[in-house]
Amino acid sequence: MYNIIIYLIQVGIAIASHFSKKVGKMWKGERDSFRILREKMEPGARYVWFHAASLGEFEQGRPLMETFRKLHPEYKILLTFFSPSGYEVRKDYKGADIICYMPIDTIGNARKFLRTVRPVMAFFIKYEFWYNYLHVLKHRNIPTYSVSSIFRPNQIFFRWYGRRYGKVLNCFTRFFVQNEESKRLLATLGIEAVDVVGDTRFDRVLQIKEAAKQLPIVDAFVGGTADKRSTKVFVAGSSWLPDEEIFIPYFNKHKDWKLIIAPHVIGEEHIRQIQQLLGRKAVRYTQATEALAKEADCLIIDCFGLLSSIYHYGDIAYVGGGFGVGIHNVLEAAVWDMPVLFGPNNTRFNEAQGLKAACGGFDFADRAGFEKAILPLRTDETYRATCGKKAGKFVEGMTGATRTIMASIQA
Repeated sequence: MYNIIIYLIQVGIAIASHFSKKVGKMWKGERDSFRILREKMEPGARYVWFHAASLGEFEQGRPLMETFRKLHPEYKILLTFFSPSGYEVRKDYKGADIICYMPIDTIGNARKFLRTVRPVMAFFIKYEFWYNYLHVLKHRNIPTYSVSSIFRPNQIFFRWYGRRYGKVLNCFTRFFVQNEESKRLLATLGIEAVDVVGDTRFDRVLQIKEAAKQLPIVDAFVGGTADKRSTKVFVAGSSWLPDEEIFIPYFNKHKDWKLIIAPHVIGEEHIRQIQQLLGRKAVRYTQATEALAKEADCLIIDCFGLLSSIYHYGDIAYVGGGFGVGIHNVLEAAVWDMPVLFGPNNTRFNEAQGLKAACGGFDFADRAGFEKAILPLRTDETYRATCGKKAGKFVEGMTGATRTIMASIQA
């Protein structure tokens, strides 16, 4: 049944590639994978394979890849993606020797791929459970690890109708899971090779913090530097329109704070919607000079790659997505010792739940809830600083997964 579904998905991708630019890139990328491998693989080299579905999983796996390369330069690294949102952004990543799409999970593709690469070990990040690839890896006795994985009772593996597919989990040499619940669930399937190590994303945000950039335009906007500014700043990261319809009217009224908005979707229509909501003087980052930024009340970040550094300029952060499919990365904000606000769709995100429990994160369901949550943070500087310290301490206390994983593998 699984293979029938995969073939149907393959046909669907082929058809959709004629109508969707994104799907078209994926379809072409998958067909180019074997050519890329033939051209770039070095004879006699030993490859370690890391697979990440998309950009988020890549960021989780990145600390492990970079640590592995540092400790074991004798190996080459192959990095594969399934989604264009990962491959197109990171196809030039210098931490891997070969980067390509992973061909879809047919038996033929799995055999051909692994016959070509012959990896000495493989790492699948978070939710990657490709039946045919994993079975061929096991058949070839290649050590295979699941990293930063997390399991919940409603997943197919733990339902009566999914037990047959659930046998794919037996193909892993070891699981490095995020929490005790995941370990308990795997034990119900007889899987004991499990270590609870936490989430490598915590290690990654510390790396990002250390690599933060100084941004002269933002310096001018905040009236100083990230560490010493003359005004209070509210930073909204990865925001969507439902988020902006809540926090922008609030800061139209409370003009003693400046506002930085880094929307998740950067397009002219969305920028126009933000500008229409704003009742204060705003400037777009790509159009700003230091003089213009100094006079503005709101800075709209209309380019990619700056958000993790921009959080450093904030006193309170808002992370978007909580009124849609789920919140975005709250850790990039919390690592800067800053309280973080987010919408109601956060229950599936362990990092958000941890921030809430630590009193460094606050959620809300509507505009009234937002105003109630932000009032003491905006008006009480001692309370704001205390909550920010708790947020930063929570992130720092959850680091170390990469080190634990590497120690286990080397042992």
